[in-house]
Amino acid sequence: MKVFRTFLVVSLSVLAVAVDAASTNCGGSYPPTTSSAGSTAASTGSTATTASPSTASSGVGSLAVVTPVVDCANLLTANLTSIGGSGSNVTSATEVTSSGIKYCQVAGTLSTKIGWQVMLPVSTWTQRYMQIGCGGLCGSIQLSVGAADGSEEVSNGNFAMAGTDMAGGTDGTFGLDEDRVVAFAYRAVHLTALVSKQLILQYYGQKQKYAYFNGCSDGGREAVMEALRYPEDFNGIIAGAPAMLFQLQNSLHHGWLAASNTDSDTGKSILISSRLSILHDAVVAACDALDGLEDGLLSDPRLCNFDPKTIQCASDATDTSACLTEAEVGTVTKFYKGPTDSTSGKQLTVGEQQYGSELAWSGVCVPTSASAKGMSESIALAALRYSCSTTARTRTSRSPISNATLEKLRPRHPLFDAVSPDLAPFKATGGKLILWHGWADPHISPRTTIRLHEGLVDQMGQAAVDEFERMYLLPGVHHCGDGEGMSAIDLVTPMLEWVESGSPPNAIATKDAAASLSADGFGQWAESGSGSAAPARSLQSQAFTSSSGSAASVSRTRPVFPYPAVAKYIGTGDANDTANYVAGAALYTNKTAYWLGDDLFDVYAPIESS
Repeated sequence: MKVFRTFLVVSLSVLAVAVDAASTNCGGSYPPTTSSAGSTAASTGSTATTASPSTASSGVGSLAVVTPVVDCANLLTANLTSIGGSGSNVTSATEVTSSGIKYCQVAGTLSTKIGWQVMLPVSTWTQRYMQIGCGGLCGSIQLSVGAADGSEEVSNGNFAMAGTDMAGGTDGTFGLDEDRVVAFAYRAVHLTALVSKQLILQYYGQKQKYAYFNGCSDGGREAVMEALRYPEDFNGIIAGAPAMLFQLQNSLHHGWLAASNTDSDTGKSILISSRLSILHDAVVAACDALDGLEDGLLSDPRLCNFDPKTIQCASDATDTSACLTEAEVGTVTKFYKGPTDSTSGKQLTVGEQQYGSELAWSGVCVPTSASAKGMSESIALAALRYSCSTTARTRTSRSPISNATLEKLRPRHPLFDAVSPDLAPFKATGGKLILWHGWADPHISPRTTIRLHEGLVDQMGQAAVDEFERMYLLPGVHHCGDGEGMSAIDLVTPMLEWVESGSPPNAIATKDAAASLSADGFGQWAESGSGSAAPARSLQSQAFTSSSGSAASVSRTRPVFPYPAVAKYIGTGDANDTANYVAGAALYTNKTAYWLGDDLFDVYAPIESS
């Protein structure tokens, strides 16, 4: 059956940065599970039963509202020295109103370099705390809640909320300050959690009953890092599109994308965004039906084996409006394949651009004009100059990408990365983890998240993993949201049900997102048209908002199931209605192929500093 839908493709704004390439001296710095996983399909939601997706507040226990015992201004006197050391202070504590809900907004610093903000509901707090991660290289406090579409607890202001700027900054120069490096790597999130809990106790006269973390992009990395380093900080953690291989993703992945789309003679971009629909349409035509339903989405892009040469223009073609030039095909082929070691030919990344993600490349690795540059270049340069090294690098590097490049990233791997598969301490606390990723993410390969899931199963066993972790992959969804797929999802309500009532998530409903909300290029929710560049480092937060609003008119709904199960159309009824889907068996059963950095997913001890 074919389901037809017209998509409006809006090009992302392009971040053009004219700078020299950086030195790669960084020394300081999803296949499904095996058949054994399939044998436990019942516990992971892959039985062939009609979907009954979780909906907002379907089973969240009611907690009593607790009101403050002191005035908001009293929090100005909070002593934070025992948490953050010298220079740790509350700088403001005032009552504000957001979306009709009154909060005590408290802001301050930790050790002078970390900015934080806490929002304490004045009359709606139900004894829950949620900390929000930030995206990109942070540098601002971001309190918009993602993966919460329809969550009543979020929209009703039931959570005490907090966020931190991670002592980061979009230009990456924080990488030259060891204190800020450590704060960004892991410390800022933990300290902010401690501060928030202290303020909750002081303001309400009692502790929170449950603590949650919710982040996407770098916020997803922060989420998994908390489970790894501080397993007692949060009861439930939601990690979207986690940037868990922080250095490799920002340097090798984005560096490869930038280099692959740059003409070596002119320095101009080869592939531009107006050409992407030609490629995307061809990919969909070739691979859409492989999942059993022609709906414009690839349920598992790993089934696709599209050859870009099939749409290459003839050498004597004068009209290239429906085909790609030889140079464009070369760039696209490199995007799909990813970087390889120049000596052995083996892969240097766990996964590159996925089939079906082509429209998401606009503004990231594919600019709007040949004279512009995509976001990938600036991301890679910031990482190579500062995050992977303790000194600034300004000289151009002409060295070929090789295993030696990967090796230079290893020293800071246990500092920045969050891919150690031993989360037994987190599980032992009763903690729950939900991983989610869009299959069409151009920034971070969903195969990285799949590889972590596989590592957890290999290390801890499927039965143990089923007790505390779930992973959801969203077809056609871009980085942290948006895209051709159904990106509006509520993972907050299922998490609350799991943590507070012991009811593990299974099928979860997704739908078309509201047109007014989209995720920017750094994984933060913002009003459409707000631009893709994160704001400069500041102790002032963005307005406290929620992305839990529903679209005025929902045209498609569909369930997603815990990996490796996929949504399977029953063959009758409206294919845009979630009621007509069941959990189908995994479409792809190979584990992640070996790559040269595969051992990064082995168990390791996180380090405290570089």
